[in-house]
Amino acid sequence: MQNPFLHAIQPFRNLGWKAGFDYLRQRRRLRRGRVKQPYVLLGSKYAAHPLRCRANTSDIGVFRQVFAQREYRCLDDLRTAGLILDCGANVGYSSAYFLTRFPQATVIAVEPDPANFAALEANLAPYQGRWRGVRSAVWSRPTALVLAEANSGAGCEWSRQVRPARAGETPTIRATDIGTLLHESGFPHISILKIDIEGAEEVLFASNYERWLGRVENLVIELHGPESVAIFKAAVAAEKFAISRCGELTVCRRT
Repeated sequence: MQNPFLHAIQPFRNLGWKAGFDYLRQRRRLRRGRVKQPYVLLGSKYAAHPLRCRANTSDIGVFRQVFAQREYRCLDDLRTAGLILDCGANVGYSSAYFLTRFPQATVIAVEPDPANFAALEANLAPYQGRWRGVRSAVWSRPTALVLAEANSGAGCEWSRQVRPARAGETPTIRATDIGTLLHESGFPHISILKIDIEGAEEVLFASNYERWLGRVENLVIELHGPESVAIFKAAVAAEKFAISRCGELTVCRRT
């Protein structure tokens, strides 16, 4: 069980004192519906620029995970990074964290939801020249997809899902695959591959991963359910990864 005192001061340690107080104030306002503007600005010592947090969305929860709880602290010992692939980038908080933490890195941020992607573009605009946004979903191969009906309401912006387009259905997204993104980047390998794609990892690691998985140095993934865990473990079994846990993340570090 977490020490209550350490839990209470966590936002201040990880955001900085001024940003920590502002985060708690804005979180209270958002929860009570007292924010009339479309978004508030939040800061962190782990983000080089202020970030938009939309009212009446799950953005505040994502901000808490990435910055107040420092979800990606498992990568703190890395000295540098080249290409970072952020799959399921949501509104760009994790990308902003990586761009700040690794000032020489290039980030490719992939997000299928149009509203999330628009927020991502606004949040990452100050990092001009160091990132590329791709409004798509990561899949095992390029294919036609649509946003799933599940988890489509307000407050579910951090759990958007995609599915293959049915016969006669108009696709809304063209899926991409990691091999293609890596090839287009011009980098020889992926320094950090972050995956949080709400169950689609079952498809991603079921086939066609062999041509790119061996070129990943560090992988952090949130697995959703026992089927995802089994498929993922089978895919990485032949790779020389040291596997550990960090909060909700499974962390693979190449040895």
